Amino acid sequence: MNRETLLEEVHAPAYAKPIELYAFIDPLCPTCWALQPMLRRLQVEYERYFTLRIALRTTLPKINGLCFNKKEDPKASEKSHPSFPSLAIKAAEFQGKRAGFRFLSKLYEYTFLKSRDVSSLSVLIEIAEKMELDVNEFVLDFSSHNVMRSLQVDLYLANEMEVCDAPTFVFFNENIEDEGLKVDGLYSYEIYEQILEELIGQRITPNIPPTLEELFCRFDSFATKEIAEIYRISEKAAERELKKQLLQQNVERLPFQEMTIWRKKVN
Repeated sequence: MNRETLLEEVHAPAYAKPIELYAFIDPLCPTCWALQPMLRRLQVEYERYFTLRIALRTTLPKINGLCFNKKEDPKASEKSHPSFPSLAIKAAEFQGKRAGFRFLSKLYEYTFLKSRDVSSLSVLIEIAEKMELDVNEFVLDFSSHNVMRSLQVDLYLANEMEVCDAPTFVFFNENIEDEGLKVDGLYSYEIYEQILEELIGQRITPNIPPTLEELFCRFDSFATKEIAEIYRISEKAAERELKKQLLQQNVERLPFQEMTIWRKKVN
């Protein structure tokens, strides 16, 4: 899993942070959905130590020939395909890295909380609209060769790093000749903290978390438990603070069967 040649082919290896973290996920995998809160918490608490790259590791049927005919309007199409969620994430990333990550979060919400069919193009366009992306640009990118190539790069990375399943983390330190540390599956948050600390070679300290307003601007929506873990408080205390945001009309409350999701309110 030596990465010197790999990085030269994919992007220029110029990094200021001591650790590179590749998170390989499958947009239709329940375990990857469960990983998301820990990944966001790692970003909030320890992002100064690592550079994050989200890569897709999906088992896809044949994806050749999926681009739309130039005369066809994909926005009006009712097409559906198992590869569409992955292509949509890549299309969202073309409007910024953060847009891609937020699209993934919203896609998980639609899949596992709302039970919507995210392999349907019309549903994916609905997600883009909810996120206030440039929908016309999203549709054009979705059906472009550039998005297909971006997805193929992720699959190439997974192959070169010997990633067979999702979720998988691959950690690289500052020594470009060292092999990456591959961690398959889902573990407790403390395990990932310990790995970062061991790779850096010294004690790591979490950042002071941002305000709730800043947090919701960055990630859009959270479960109560996730807020409690980020601020290291009880769920009851977290709910009190979230209710204050609700009264101030900064967030809206979305109850589901097993949890409550708090989402930034769009005026």
